[in-house]
Amino acid sequence: MIETNKESQNRELKPDKIIKLEGVDVRDFLGVKNIKFSKIVSYFPKLKLIARDNEIKVFGSTKDVHQFTDRFNFLLDYYHRYNSLSVEVIEDLLSDDDLIINGMPEDVIVFGNRGEQIRAKTPNQKVLAEAYKNKDLLFAVGPAGTGKTYTAIALAVAALKNKEVKRIVLTRPAVEAGEQLGFLPGDLKEKLDPYLQPLYDALFDMLPQRKLDQYFEEKVIEIAPLAFMRGRTLSNACVILDEAQNATINQLKMFLTRMGKNSKFMVTGDVTQIDLPKKHLSGLSTAMLWLKGIDEVQQVIFDQKDIVRHALVKKIVDAFELGEQTKEKE
Repeated sequence: MIETNKESQNRELKPDKIIKLEGVDVRDFLGVKNIKFSKIVSYFPKLKLIARDNEIKVFGSTKDVHQFTDRFNFLLDYYHRYNSLSVEVIEDLLSDDDLIINGMPEDVIVFGNRGEQIRAKTPNQKVLAEAYKNKDLLFAVGPAGTGKTYTAIALAVAALKNKEVKRIVLTRPAVEAGEQLGFLPGDLKEKLDPYLQPLYDALFDMLPQRKLDQYFEEKVIEIAPLAFMRGRTLSNACVILDEAQNATINQLKMFLTRMGKNSKFMVTGDVTQIDLPKKHLSGLSTAMLWLKGIDEVQQVIFDQKDIVRHALVKKIVDAFELGEQTKEKE
């Protein structure tokens, strides 16, 4: 319990407002030892606030109580929408009057676990985010550093938090899933995790560790190599195939035909970075060609203007592209 004054001074007083915390994990919402509630209290020095059980008792002037109620309800709405509320997010939300008055900016896809706003930053990231609303299958193809995978995972996490889907499935081809994996130490998961680490990295940005561990344990979020998708039907899910340039046409067909009811599929890749053995042709470009023109499918082609990593990455991509063109002419 947190009080802004001694409880004995308020015990006989009737609070000016009582807010009931319904549909939330009170301990998670207010924080261990009420650390999050203490942060909220610090923004309203004119009020006396008491948290007991699932109620917040508010003492103060009508104007201040009204202001607190608006902001506290905004925090509740955020918690319901994103299933989390960190101290950093509380600071961000309560420090930004425009955000409270005008609501969440439209280009914010999801809030990260440290309170940062994860937005669609570049033109094609915004196209991808908009297309996600209306299309069931999306291709996001382009050079390294353009945020294809990161944006796709942000869209998937937002869909999960908004209860638009029940689970997220992330997959990648393990292009060395033959004998070389056999020489790696550990069990199958430990052998495959290095191939899937970029997907973990993105999720760590967007979900608190505790919540992410829970999702993994309950199979709400699943990360698996592409070969493990065979024979499955993925319904009520957001499913992402990353590094799709390392999948053959048969593997892409297998993946795309896993689509079940109320599912969204996103395919990301870079056709200039194919790691398949020479005898195996990448199926990404072929699949995009064959599926072009289907209403439920949209292809978003990223380019150098979308690169959001270190500024040097764009120059590297340009230099390699020029080198490849020169090599072909020679």
